[in-house]
Amino acid sequence: MRKFLILSLFMGLIQSLTAQTLKAVKYADGAQELNGLVTSNAGKNLPGVLILPAWMGIDDEAKAAALQLEKEGYVVFVADIYGKGNIPADFGSAGKIATQFKTDYQLYQKRISLALEQLKAAGAQSSKIAVIGYCFGGTGALETARAGFNVAGVVSIHGGLGKAPERTNVPIKTKVLVENPAEDKGVTKEIYDQLVQEMKDGKADWQIITYANCGHTFTNPTSQEYNEVMAKRAWNHTLLFLGEVLK
Repeated sequence: MRKFLILSLFMGLIQSLTAQTLKAVKYADGAQELNGLVTSNAGKNLPGVLILPAWMGIDDEAKAAALQLEKEGYVVFVADIYGKGNIPADFGSAGKIATQFKTDYQLYQKRISLALEQLKAAGAQSSKIAVIGYCFGGTGALETARAGFNVAGVVSIHGGLGKAPERTNVPIKTKVLVENPAEDKGVTKEIYDQLVQEMKDGKADWQIITYANCGHTFTNPTSQEYNEVMAKRAWNHTLLFLGEVLK
């Protein structure tokens, strides 16, 4: 009953506020049209946050995060990684297209770079930008760090933590926060340990926070795995991190 009430309130908030405070932005990667969202405080020379959505594309969790971060004094851009005509209709197709981008990580990094340019064009201070991502977007947050993009910090929220074994570890210049659910079946001990070694090899400023009794999508109120207590803790950890690296 409590989860149903939370979900109803969450959906009501999104429906009432999104149209008023998030504006559509068209941009492109060559011939591929991309459609992102920006908060209504664009152009105000504020610290900026790029949100990389989960594997279904721009969803309510990404929109809600953008609205909350706007209230915290950030200009926020929600990236469209897949592009027009490629938005998955179900989890099966989402898994396929997300896997394509994880495999072709250079294309993923390019789409992130294009979104970062849109965030800057929206008035974000170029020296005060961070990236947060959920699930597939959490992988993107780590790819931002691996690509060496000029951002102050990245937050991977229940993201995929691994990378192809043939890829070498590189210097990690940005600060890294990983918010990892303890019961995420996609993060094995081997993958976890490899990420720790990657951060050490990269001489990164990094931290991993593990949340007890949580499955993969623990921060999403629409998910059966939603954990209200841990989701609130994770959000507070995100805000603390952003406050440190951006303000």
